[in-house]
Amino acid sequence: MVDEDPSRSTLTARGAGRRCGNGRTHPPGPEPRRLPRAVPGLLLVAAATAVSLAVTRMLPAVPASTVAVALGMVVVNLGVHRPVFHAGTRVAAGPLLRLAVVLLGLQLSLGDLAQIGVPGLAVVVGTVAVTFAGTRLLGRLLGVSRARSLLVATGFSICGASAIAAMEKVTDTEDDDVPAAVALVTLCGTLAIALLPLLRGPLALDAVAFGEWVGASVHDVGQTVATANQVPGALTTAVTVKLARVALLAPLVAAVAVTARRAAGGAPGGSGRRPPAVPLFVVGFLVAVGLASTPLVPDPLTDAARHVQHVLLVAALFGLGTGIHLPTLRRTGGRTLALGLASWVLVAATAYVGVRLLGR
Repeated sequence: MVDEDPSRSTLTARGAGRRCGNGRTHPPGPEPRRLPRAVPGLLLVAAATAVSLAVTRMLPAVPASTVAVALGMVVVNLGVHRPVFHAGTRVAAGPLLRLAVVLLGLQLSLGDLAQIGVPGLAVVVGTVAVTFAGTRLLGRLLGVSRARSLLVATGFSICGASAIAAMEKVTDTEDDDVPAAVALVTLCGTLAIALLPLLRGPLALDAVAFGEWVGASVHDVGQTVATANQVPGALTTAVTVKLARVALLAPLVAAVAVTARRAAGGAPGGSGRRPPAVPLFVVGFLVAVGLASTPLVPDPLTDAARHVQHVLLVAALFGLGTGIHLPTLRRTGGRTLALGLASWVLVAATAYVGVRLLGR
């Protein structure tokens, strides 16, 4: 049963509403008025988040992010996601996800980048560049929309749902673009946890090289940890390389935003929507990176922020999961799935070549 959101039928006219983090539209209005309406949905989000974390605690091989997206899909496609919950799940997929991106910056410092050296940075930059450009080209060849292929390219090349949330703010997207991209990076990241350790032997990677490969190719930070943790001695390198990829989030979003602003400004009549040069929460991410690079943030606070960021991301992924309407996705699902799988192969192959050529 497909979730029927009245706002999707009454607010489809241009200018009738604005988009939220999960790609839906709703009428404008001050945020405080929405808070009471959001309570039922936030309670649902909290329950789903608790279940997701509990499943991961019982089954460590199953990431909480995967459980959260799956729960969101089940809730919406079984018709449980009633209109009373919509405001709360929008908050989870919007403001909570953006806050998670900001807190992610506290996990990265300039010292982390120095640890991997010039060769490691070259692997990271090369992997991100090839994956981003290659995925967009593949999207064009497969007939996937420009906006959706942009989100998929960003999620696979940088850091999964967090990167998708940042890029969504600077481009025009349809209702299902963000959930589709999040579903793909969640699926492929989960597959990586199972498959990449099995490929370590055939690919002749020692622990450090395997860590570099995982850090340069797996999407979400949590998925990176789950994958590298299966090989003793690989985790520290994997997380360091992964966070170097995360550092490229802000410049990539800014570059796309500047290009979009120029295109909007040059459109006939000059009436095109001009995205922000850099979304405010991406600025917050950069500020958090700066703080993490100084002695101002003690280790206990950093650890606490890491746990809060993880919980917020799980909650946000449940909210995004409620936007995955299977009947709608079936119309372009085959091409979108092909794009995601091709991008996954591309990032893994590019990272492996980079590690072989330039890795330590």
